[in-house]
Amino acid sequence: MTALFREIYNAVTEFLRTFGAFQLFFLRLLRHSPGMLVSRFDLVVMQVFNSGALSLVIIMVSGLFVGGVLGLQGYSNLSRFNAEDWTGVAAAFGLVKELGPVITALLFAGRAGTALTSEIGLMKATDQLSAMEMMAVNPVRRVLVPRFLGGVIAMPLLAAIFSAVGMFGAHLVGVEMFGVDVGSFWQQIQLTVELDDVKEGIFKSIVFGVAASLIAVWEGYNAIPTAEGVGRATTRTVVITAIAVLVFDFMITAAMI
Repeated sequence: MTALFREIYNAVTEFLRTFGAFQLFFLRLLRHSPGMLVSRFDLVVMQVFNSGALSLVIIMVSGLFVGGVLGLQGYSNLSRFNAEDWTGVAAAFGLVKELGPVITALLFAGRAGTALTSEIGLMKATDQLSAMEMMAVNPVRRVLVPRFLGGVIAMPLLAAIFSAVGMFGAHLVGVEMFGVDVGSFWQQIQLTVELDDVKEGIFKSIVFGVAASLIAVWEGYNAIPTAEGVGRATTRTVVITAIAVLVFDFMITAAMI
């Protein structure tokens, strides 16, 4: 029994220590972020390109087919009540408020998040970060902050593109495939979807962007400097980000109802 309590105590202590270090790490990133945006904005733009533009293909393809599936399901279910014209509304609510931010964050973690973690972890394994410290260059400010800000900026943009392409997919299915009146399709969306619904999606995408980028740079910076350690950190990035996104999604949705 004593051994069991000791293991529980050690586990709780380790969790609190890691959580505290994680919070301090986040504060360090925030402290250097304003200066980086002013003095080295070119580095941030480069990371927005790496995290955002290079993820456009998977975001757009996924958005197109997710919107198509929503169009299929919406038409199939609403046709039972002779409400086919509301197919676009069902797809719009699903994309703007939920699926757009959530799926974009999961795809972002799988593509850009893993790339950030492996890149930073490799820099640590090859002593590049230590070399920067030897030259009086702060690796947090020079390496981590631009990548963190790039992910935070790119996520809302990717979520908006995902939702827009998804609505095009729903249009193709509802209007072109099943013959829903195009005027009714888009008019119902304009009359039903309000600005608060769009704001909820934007807020979620920003929160998810902060969480995904923060977890990616944290795991890379604290990865064990070996090939196996970097691989494990990359895997943890995807798993932890997916859990965090779903938990935050539930919390934000519950708070905004």
